[in-house]
Amino acid sequence: MSRELMSLFNQLSRGLREFYVAPYRRVFARAQRDEEDLFMMLVLSEALGVPNPASGATLELLPEMLDRMHHWHLRQGLDHSPIDGLSCC
Repeated sequence: MSRELMSLFNQLSRGLREFYVAPYRRVFARAQRDEEDLFMMLVLSEALGVPNPASGATLELLPEMLDRMHHWHLRQGLDHSPIDGLSCC
């Protein structure tokens, strides 16, 4: 293929990618901002001693999270669970 044809294909590819990605860029930015806001709220409330209102609602998720805990701490490079009293391996 000629260099001009490759350049044309590259420009077309970039244009199509921008066409499909651009409408969702704002949505992804807002979702990331919302996630960061939630994280900051949870961290600051924990640091200030405010009880987490979601702790009662999330108690039923504990068995599911314990199953995932082992895989998580291995991915983090920890040989054993970082939580005292919780032995998953």
